[in-house]
Amino acid sequence: MPFTKLDRVLAGAIAVLAAALVAVFGAAVRQKTVGVGDRAPHFSIRTDSGLTVSPSSFGGRLLVLNFWATWCPPCIEEMPSLDRMQQQLKDQGVVVLGVSVDEDEGAYRRFLERARVSFLTARDPEAAISNLYGTYRYPESYVIDRHGRVVQKIIGAVDWTDDRMLNYLRSLLEG
Repeated sequence: MPFTKLDRVLAGAIAVLAAALVAVFGAAVRQKTVGVGDRAPHFSIRTDSGLTVSPSSFGGRLLVLNFWATWCPPCIEEMPSLDRMQQQLKDQGVVVLGVSVDEDEGAYRRFLERARVSFLTARDPEAAISNLYGTYRYPESYVIDRHGRVVQKIIGAVDWTDDRMLNYLRSLLEG
């Protein structure tokens, strides 16, 4: 049975769609995931306090970059210890930047009003910065040294005030 013109058009359309699917899948698989030893990707974001910051804004200090969201229970559980750690170590050279991927600005603002965290916070509803880092699980934190290198990547909630964590962060400040 010979192919009709419609059959050839449909076959061509299917081939084009299949190629597009392969291209999209390939790009997703090749997405860069930032790991220990990598240079921290550059970004710029306006914090809730009105500052525009990037990783280089914290030169000479240890940056803890924390990706979180209000709809993420482990993120919320982790927040108080992250804040206490930053208060304990800020004079020694540790700075925390919490980047929320919340799309709902109201939920984000209400949470921060209740939580009253002392570290820098910013909202990135398009998740552009977390995508730069290859982050898709929350919370996820990157410890970035004064040279802009990722020295630790932490997936999931941790107790930032645990003595082992505090000692680890202090040891990075000495190095």
